[in-house]
Amino acid sequence: MTNITIYHNPQCGTSRNTLALIRNSGIEPTVIHYLETPPSRDTLVALIAAMGMSVRALLRTNVPPYEELSLANPSVSDDELLAAMLAHPILINRPIVVTPLGTRLCRPSEVVLDILPDQQKGAFSKEDGEQVVDEQGQRLK
Repeated sequence: MTNITIYHNPQCGTSRNTLALIRNSGIEPTVIHYLETPPSRDTLVALIAAMGMSVRALLRTNVPPYEELSLANPSVSDDELLAAMLAHPILINRPIVVTPLGTRLCRPSEVVLDILPDQQKGAFSKEDGEQVVDEQGQRLK
């Protein structure tokens, strides 16, 4: 059994689509509702490093704490950004998926297909109707 973890927000369509794509490959992942159970600082730092991105690149900019905490200011350090994300998990962009093949921020949701070890079991369309996997389990784009 393949061990896959998704840091998931069930209110987010991209996160729901990503979870459904994982399940469409026949895997039931570990689902972490990160708004309720935020990662530790060490885990968040490790996820960012595994994704090969900057702390700022993982930051959501379209939520109230971003403006309220003046996080757009380039003088805000990585440590301060991490502290803000841990205090306000809504600032962490999602979904983040960890598989044996890598760790990715899955935006758009089909990015998860790059790191899933098992092929899709059938057709898949996103919630908006966009088909991303055909009947043979092959990625369309």
